[in-house]
Amino acid sequence: MHSDTTTGGTASSPSADARSGEPRPAVAVLGANGSIGRHVVSAFETTGYRVLAVARKRPPTAAGAGFLELDLSATSPAELAEVLTAAGAQVMVNAVGGWSPSTEDNQHVHVELVRRLLDAAALMPAPPRLVQIGSVHEYGPVPHGTVTSESREPRPQTPYARSKLAGTEAVLRATGTGQVQGIVLRVVNVFGPDAAAGSFLGSVVRRLRALPAGARLRLEVSRDERDYVDVRDLADAVVRAAESPLAGRTVNIGRGEALDMRRMLGLLVAEAGQDPDVLDLTTGPVSSNGGAWTRADIRSARRLLGWAPKIDVRQSLRDMWEAAAEL
Repeated sequence: MHSDTTTGGTASSPSADARSGEPRPAVAVLGANGSIGRHVVSAFETTGYRVLAVARKRPPTAAGAGFLELDLSATSPAELAEVLTAAGAQVMVNAVGGWSPSTEDNQHVHVELVRRLLDAAALMPAPPRLVQIGSVHEYGPVPHGTVTSESREPRPQTPYARSKLAGTEAVLRATGTGQVQGIVLRVVNVFGPDAAAGSFLGSVVRRLRALPAGARLRLEVSRDERDYVDVRDLADAVVRAAESPLAGRTVNIGRGEALDMRRMLGLLVAEAGQDPDVLDLTTGPVSSNGGAWTRADIRSARRLLGWAPKIDVRQSLRDMWEAAAEL
């Protein structure tokens, strides 16, 4: 069903699929205010879906008819099922979550909320399609040079990664019992516009933006090499996953290449139009939710979803820098 052609549909005015002539199903995006969720909402709207954007707080730019202010942690599965059914949502995207060092926070957001969502799905008239945004860190640290495929046994070692894996397993179990038609996208590190403030590159951009003229930004940088994907490419993958009949599977989403973090910082500074000397880099260990090396095998995404990353690294860094000017 996926088409790269914009149909001009909006959240309140569904359009018909160009091939079948049938209206596209309504989509509920949970965590719609997040750095990923807002781009997922945009991708579905641009493709012509009716979108119900769900988050705890309404953003200033939210379309009134397409946004629902809802605290999922304070909403019962029965109430959530009623809301989603009333909206006609046949597809749900779980973009709720983020990095936290707290075991309790990770358990609440990545495990308990997933179970609440699955309980709600069980109360809906028909099993909905569920796209769960997982994490490449569920695999745990891997040896340098490893290209990680979906067949690798997960061995997460941080509270974040363990909780994300627990959420993935819950979705796959629910799919096996017919509760949902679930697919999990195991996503590498995300960059591009609206990068999360808690991410490494997102925090660097904000600190560079706040740097006084003539000052230098001192950073301790590891020699890590990590796979990154632009948030807009990720949103495209979510739409394709929603449209696919594939269920009960995990699919890696990334660029399929490991990027040296020092080189990434150099490219960021260049795209920002800054003097290279603005960074004062030292080498040292840094905290991370995964290992020192990530490179995802993305052949399954190409074969099963028809997806591939399109936005190059420099463009992602440039757009990330420019978007931060509005913060």
